[in-house]
Amino acid sequence: MANSTMQPTIGLRAIPRKDRRTIAGAAIGTMMEYYDYYLYGLASAVVFPAVFFPGEEPIIGMLASFASFAVGFLLRPVGGILFGYVGDRFGRKMSLMITVVGMGICTAAMGLIPSAATIGIAAPILLVFFRMLQGLFVGGEMGPAATLVVEYAPPGRRGLFGALLITGAGVANMVSAGLMGVLGSGSDSFFMTWGWRIPFLFAGVLAVVAVVLRSKLEESDEFKTYKETIELGTVKRKNPLKEALRHPKNTILGLFIGLPQSIAGYVVLTFGLGYMVSQGTKAEVGFFGTMIVGILQIFMAPLWGHLSDKVGRRRFYIIACIIFVLLLYPAFALFSTEMAVMIWLGMIVGFVIPGVAMQATLHTMLTEMFDVESRTTGVNIGYQFSNTLGGGFAPLICTALFAAFGNIWPVIIYAAVIAIAGIIATAYASIRPDTKNAGRLRELD
Repeated sequence: MANSTMQPTIGLRAIPRKDRRTIAGAAIGTMMEYYDYYLYGLASAVVFPAVFFPGEEPIIGMLASFASFAVGFLLRPVGGILFGYVGDRFGRKMSLMITVVGMGICTAAMGLIPSAATIGIAAPILLVFFRMLQGLFVGGEMGPAATLVVEYAPPGRRGLFGALLITGAGVANMVSAGLMGVLGSGSDSFFMTWGWRIPFLFAGVLAVVAVVLRSKLEESDEFKTYKETIELGTVKRKNPLKEALRHPKNTILGLFIGLPQSIAGYVVLTFGLGYMVSQGTKAEVGFFGTMIVGILQIFMAPLWGHLSDKVGRRRFYIIACIIFVLLLYPAFALFSTEMAVMIWLGMIVGFVIPGVAMQATLHTMLTEMFDVESRTTGVNIGYQFSNTLGGGFAPLICTALFAAFGNIWPVIIYAAVIAIAGIIATAYASIRPDTKNAGRLRELD
């Protein structure tokens, strides 16, 4: 494993420059993934119901908007398998370059779609079309990014390295919510007509920056060694998908492990925004609260990842799942106060503590569940299928439950069931120890 020399236990300055460049190149794609999805989630809650799904009943427009949010997840598993194959067969870098360009184009295109008042039904159709394409490219992003970063990490610091990807998610949260908050605090007519489009068009700029950073990435020593064994004929070339499914236990459990992490942000931040607006809170309060969450996420993710190195990935993730369920009701109680400071506190309590802890741990843990020849594919399957089944439909499910029962308790029960599934799966998964001579999970023939 590269860079196995002794390093201080935590701190970005302790990470060698080459590894920092690798982390930055991977994290900017993660930032774009979360930027695209947080931005769409925010717009789904307060913009798209009026711009693309206008009607007399606000709750119907919100349901339709969150449904368009959900369909973006349908192609994520396809993208996960497709770009997982590319990453395991041809290299993590190639997969990362393709996905980041695709994400940037699709998100920017959404910002150019005319409203339903201008072109009628073609507007929501175009929105859903680009949303699904966005999901395809996003589906291939996290697997190669997490794999590359964790493969570079020295033993005992994989949790920290993997968690640094989630600092990119924090930046995405901060920038997307900050832009929407600033633009939304001005004239309503400007924001609903042109203002909301600016953050979507900005995704094209981020894509250019990401391409420049990723052009300098190098494959990890572990992947290079595996490629050399194939070229020398020592081992046969493996089909990554077949290898991931040949021992299906971890592949299936990875899906359930990812479920609690997948719903956390979308329940607390996305549905939570729609919930607090329905209670009479101004949308910009939620926007700025999400920005605060993003700022805290930048600093908390490395801390949670470092703690997972000390406590153990499995134990830390299970604890985070339990805390998520326990803090969800207090978070929504704070949302109901209609006081900005209390609402922001609720977002911190409901997401920064348990949600970021789960996010910061999950990606490293998934990479430790698969060997090098199928790692990107395995991570993508677990992460993307769980995000599709969990996160993608979470705002829609929560909105429907709240509309049907008129209170927040069915949402709490829904989250608890998801968390229990994640806890059980985590307890039974096979995870490679984070040690220098840990070896493989499966024999390579």
